[in-house]
Amino acid sequence: MLAHARQLHLTSRLLCTSAQRYDVFFVDQLSTCIPLLRMFCGKRVVFYCHFPDKLLANGAYIEGRRVRNISILRFIYRFPMDWLEEFTTTQADAILANSKFTARVTKSHFSSLRHQLKVVYPGINIAAYISPIDSSDPDILQVASQRRTLLSLNRLVLAGGYDPRLEDNIQTLKSLIKLAQSSGLTYNVITPSRSHVTVPPFPSITQNEPDILFLLNFTTSQRSCLLQAQSTVALLYTPANEHFGIGPVEGMICGLPILACDSGGPTESIVNQPAEQRTGLLCSPEPSVWAEALEEICNLSDTDRKALSQRARDRAQRLFGMEAMAKSLEEVLQEAVSMGPVSRTRMWLVVLACLGLLAALIIRYGSFSG
Repeated sequence: MLAHARQLHLTSRLLCTSAQRYDVFFVDQLSTCIPLLRMFCGKRVVFYCHFPDKLLANGAYIEGRRVRNISILRFIYRFPMDWLEEFTTTQADAILANSKFTARVTKSHFSSLRHQLKVVYPGINIAAYISPIDSSDPDILQVASQRRTLLSLNRLVLAGGYDPRLEDNIQTLKSLIKLAQSSGLTYNVITPSRSHVTVPPFPSITQNEPDILFLLNFTTSQRSCLLQAQSTVALLYTPANEHFGIGPVEGMICGLPILACDSGGPTESIVNQPAEQRTGLLCSPEPSVWAEALEEICNLSDTDRKALSQRARDRAQRLFGMEAMAKSLEEVLQEAVSMGPVSRTRMWLVVLACLGLLAALIIRYGSFSG
């Protein structure tokens, strides 16, 4: 609700000040403002869809699994929000998705959507991942190691990183540490030198060269160091059904073999077959399957590793750089502008029809309650 309110507040400010000077509007992630921009400005709107909120409201989305039952109170809250999301999304003149996976899922769950979604992959700043590393930086010294390393980068986007005030964050870390202990592996938990997060007390921490290093809220320099380190053998990307997943692209830019789940966005960023074009491995999320895949990656010959590394870099630069994204966005924005002004009469008819439908629903349910 607060996210919608923030966007509507910004939209109202835009409409009252400088909206008319623009040729087209690009709306990212939240679609609430789309009808207002089209109605009051008469300008075309391009919407970038990351993933339908209605599918994330009940926890992680797993393709093919039925949505679990929710309480009546939650249904009463979610029904108008889900309707609003679908209605405002369909009002866009062009809709983009961050992956073929997102496009397919969005089309299948928004029954009124008639648009053909165009895929524009997120672009990242490649230079930020290949910049020189300051080996004297205290944060770099924290993570530097000559031991062969398997790297896994995971981000808690909603929380802005690990937050000890959130029970889910705490329980996730505890479960990972318990798993390490049950496997007989030593571990340590650290934070960057400038972090304000306090590491919780855990028993049996190993300070020097632990088998597993849990790094909470890593810095940009630490990320680059770990991705570029000669000792890093592979990047493990563990989420299943990820909408796009920037992690595999980060690893590919630095020439690392990627191991990821065979679902969602990573099936588009990573080439698994044929072997001569491979940039990583896609496997079902089963421990035994991943163990075999990791053994294969660790035993790559120097020649095969160098060839895979070059293929990964080339693919990342060609498809997932800022230039590639900018070119695709510019083409879509130009197409939207070429459609000409929006018919405001039609927009008002749509709004009036929706208000009439809403009034009918209120009267109908009101009669039932009476």
